[in-house]
Amino acid sequence: MRVPESLSRLRYNYVPDHLIGEILTKRWADNLVPFLLLAIVVTVFGSAINGFFSPASLIDTTRQLGEFLIVVIGLTIVMLGGGIDLSVGSIYALSVFSTVVSIYMWDLPVGLAFVVSLLTGAICGAFNGFLIGVLRLRAFLTTLVTLIMGRSAYDILIIAFGKQLQMSPVMNDNFDFIGTGSFLGLPISFLIAAIFAILAHVVISRSRMGWHISAVGGSRRSAYNAGINVRRTVFLTYVISGLSCGVAGFLFGARLSGAGPGTGAGLELAAITAAVVGGNSLGGGRGSIAKGLMGAIAVLVMTNGLIRLGYGTGSNQLVLGFMLALAVVLDIRWAKNRHKVLAEIYVAPVHHRMSEGESALPNSGGPYALNDRLSAAAAIARGEVEGPEDVILDEDGNLYAGTRHGEIVRWFAPDYTRQEVFAHIGGFPLGLAMDRDGSIKTCVGAMGLYSIARDGTVTQLSTETNRSLVSVVDDARLRDPNDCDIGPDGRIWFTDSTTRYDAHDWALDSIESRPTGRLLVYDPRTGKTRTVQDGLRYANGVCLAHDGKSIFIAESWACSVHRYWIEGPKAGRMECVIADMPGYPDNINRASDGTYWMAWLGMRTPSFDLGLRHPGFRKRMTRRLPQDDWLFPNINTGGVVKFDETGRIVATLGDLTGQSHPMVTSMREHKGELFIGGILNNRIGRFPIPGADPDWTSWKSYWGTAATTEEAR
Repeated sequence: MRVPESLSRLRYNYVPDHLIGEILTKRWADNLVPFLLLAIVVTVFGSAINGFFSPASLIDTTRQLGEFLIVVIGLTIVMLGGGIDLSVGSIYALSVFSTVVSIYMWDLPVGLAFVVSLLTGAICGAFNGFLIGVLRLRAFLTTLVTLIMGRSAYDILIIAFGKQLQMSPVMNDNFDFIGTGSFLGLPISFLIAAIFAILAHVVISRSRMGWHISAVGGSRRSAYNAGINVRRTVFLTYVISGLSCGVAGFLFGARLSGAGPGTGAGLELAAITAAVVGGNSLGGGRGSIAKGLMGAIAVLVMTNGLIRLGYGTGSNQLVLGFMLALAVVLDIRWAKNRHKVLAEIYVAPVHHRMSEGESALPNSGGPYALNDRLSAAAAIARGEVEGPEDVILDEDGNLYAGTRHGEIVRWFAPDYTRQEVFAHIGGFPLGLAMDRDGSIKTCVGAMGLYSIARDGTVTQLSTETNRSLVSVVDDARLRDPNDCDIGPDGRIWFTDSTTRYDAHDWALDSIESRPTGRLLVYDPRTGKTRTVQDGLRYANGVCLAHDGKSIFIAESWACSVHRYWIEGPKAGRMECVIADMPGYPDNINRASDGTYWMAWLGMRTPSFDLGLRHPGFRKRMTRRLPQDDWLFPNINTGGVVKFDETGRIVATLGDLTGQSHPMVTSMREHKGELFIGGILNNRIGRFPIPGADPDWTSWKSYWGTAATTEEAR
């Protein structure tokens, strides 16, 4: 290997730049920027101000945080629903006023005062909700008007009753305890805010109402078409915001035991800044309570820090304005360009040098030399089936195949002219396996492992496996389950071709050539799936050896076949049986003479082999060229290969005319004939095998005669 190629291998195989794309695809990636901002704010003010984080200072800050956080949570819920509430400051002030009037003028118990504050906030929020949700007025202008109305009403009331409040002789120890007391060293207001935040998080992320709010914020038309009552949902978000202001106003009144002309002034700017800086989208549908929490802490620490540094209200408002403007720009630009950024950086090819393999050219004299024998195959259901990726036969000789329409179709023996839809899966059924009880197990692309009973009942078996502890990639989910086989003990062995791409993005996986495929096993006794072997370049076909002690695995992009030992002295080990084939292997199945059939879905080309050694070229290709111009594996010509236990090639079959089966993804021997499937074909091939056992069936090979199967049941 030359020096430039060695350096390229080091750069692309050992620098994990693919992790950047993986991180940006995560929902929590939006939290990184607000988290960094919070860390910067805390570090700067903690260093600049002596005693800023002393115990006394922290207690005072957390009291304020409790009140502010509750307001931010309410506003966050409105924003998740696609709205905005500029009136939170005036609702907050009115709630404070109603609280102190209830305590110091009406001498009500604390509980009733709390109810009065909640009612004040709820009524104001319901007024906003009626105008915006029911009458469908513009949220920005409507809440701007109600902000002015609420602030005017508060100013009138505080002037009229301010003196009476200040001169009130009423003393309420319970009310004072809520405002200035603590429990386990934490202020009461902070504890109430923490409980409020947890409940809000559960409602937003785990309840139907929360899902409805996010759906309405994401797209009101789509939410309406899905049957969601959009007007009611929007109405409820503003009521919740009003209730939040009511709770916060009650806590503020308890802490200061009064209200003044400046109560709630500028709160709307601080709350909106906190919500947006935390990462909640002004466009709706994207956000969380945790983001609101981070934004609230950052804004509160910054405003308190500026005040302690000697800056006045004007400076605070100016800084908040700059923060809000920057957050809005980032939010809009990121929402608009996120998919472009991911398209630029997500595909991260690695260096992969394919060794020179033997030629598959006709008359080349090697064991892989293709011929034209498959062109003589008869066609079943020509033009009536689309994409029969795998085929299988039951004990009665009936033929089954999955289609790209999400169905498993059955053709009745012996002539296979009559057909019926055996089951509707919904996804694309790929690999098939026939179980002892006559049920079919199938890998469904992007969905998981499923079982179809004799009566056509579909049952989901597995959609995930164990999660790797140190993996950024969510490798618990089955992204591209491909082929399966069943052991004597009932365990189902199957492949998940890649953990980075779904089934329809196989071309991207081939260009990247990153070893993310794996072998898995599902145990019906426990209902659990575990990963047995990973690090495969597009794990594809699997086939249990005739003795049931090992399993053959096709590694498509490496053009190799491996053998994993299930039991015996080599148990748990995997060894390469066939390497550097001239074709890309797909499904593998048993043959009647003790050997194995293997499909080639396509053939290697010198151009793509060369491209695999130049990951930088492949990366630029995906960025700069349309997908139709990409270089990826040739899947227009394939064939069938037969190999024995040692990996020695016994026979090859091809269709050089391209008329019958130019691309092969599966084959199944049954009573002297080979039934052939292809994911891009519109037929199933039926090819007579010279010299094959006319009585051998895959069913008997796995489960014995029909009589012994009935006894096992």
